[in-house]
Amino acid sequence: MFFSCNSKDKRPIVGKTKYQKKLNASFKDATTSPLKKRDRKKFEGLDFFPVDSSFIVKAQLIRIENAPTFKMATTTDRKPMYKEYGILKFNLKGQDFKLTIYQSQEDLNDEKYKDYLFIPFTDNTSGEDSYGGGRYMDVMLTDIKTDNTLELNFNNTYNPYCVYNDLFSCPLTPKKNHLDISIKAGIKVFKKY
Repeated sequence: MFFSCNSKDKRPIVGKTKYQKKLNASFKDATTSPLKKRDRKKFEGLDFFPVDSSFIVKAQLIRIENAPTFKMATTTDRKPMYKEYGILKFNLKGQDFKLTIYQSQEDLNDEKYKDYLFIPFTDNTSGEDSYGGGRYMDVMLTDIKTDNTLELNFNNTYNPYCVYNDLFSCPLTPKKNHLDISIKAGIKVFKKY
């Protein structure tokens, strides 16, 4: 007697880098995915620009001492508390830029996220190849070297969760964090299924 096994073929996790594979895995997993159920069923992987090492730069951190806590604007009425942690100065493709890096005050009480710093930014791809509201990059306090430098890898950017599901409330990128250059690295705009 012959029995056939009718198990569904599991789709492999796609991605060119460890970061992309990890992000795609979290979007595929129903327990961690921000995607709506119908989008998750058809999900095959996020769309990224080609990995480009020229978008990995060394940045100098100038810390902001005694920065006031403020309510950051979001896509909803929620106003999470943040502090400006510092200014990142770096050179990208022969141009000098700076970005403000933020620290969530709510995350300070969360063991999993207390060491995270947050960089929201827009660039000249925003609203076309990437999400108009900007992209995010996280760095860890432990990423900061003793000489106050750290590596910024624009290949490791992600979209705010509200891009995928309007149930999420996402910080809006401050105007001062616009980079007047096309960052053709990292996550692209999400095309709904």
